Amino acid sequence: MGKQIFNGRYTTENSEDLVVFIIGMRINKPFAFHKWLPVMNAMPGMIKELYTNKEALGFLSMESYFGLRTTCMIQYWRSMEDLLAYAHNERHLTAWKNFNRKIGNNGAVGIYHETYPINRGNYESIYGNMPRYGLGEALQHIPISSGRNTARERIDSHANMKST
Repeated sequence: MGKQIFNGRYTTENSEDLVVFIIGMRINKPFAFHKWLPVMNAMPGMIKELYTNKEALGFLSMESYFGLRTTCMIQYWRSMEDLLAYAHNERHLTAWKNFNRKIGNNGAVGIYHETYPINRGNYESIYGNMPRYGLGEALQHIPISSGRNTARERIDSHANMKST
């Protein structure tokens, strides 16, 4: 069936600080299944844990992409402190230790992450005829009203809210 489509234009409030965390892996040696498959298989358990304990962990939402050799997850977190605390979580530490023990500098599989703390009022979003997606899934999803038609107006909406 798929996700519900919200016809029209939607945005999110930009009144909260948040963290965008991009994480993924790249298969460098496609026939080294025994190296990259355990790395790939470690992620579903962590994702289930994040969704099961969203509020307690500070995890908001995520989107996943799978390419021919590279995977990418865009995650949204409530704060840098929450993300760093999860980095010391038992499930994550176990996966990290296993990666370093089994892969290390082998080169069969690569991993990466990028972390972007974003202050309130410094982001905007628009979704036209889309299901809840990205920030629209992580934050409150609201119809666009007058005064929020352009990217500049959506970015400035937080400043306008504070001054009223």
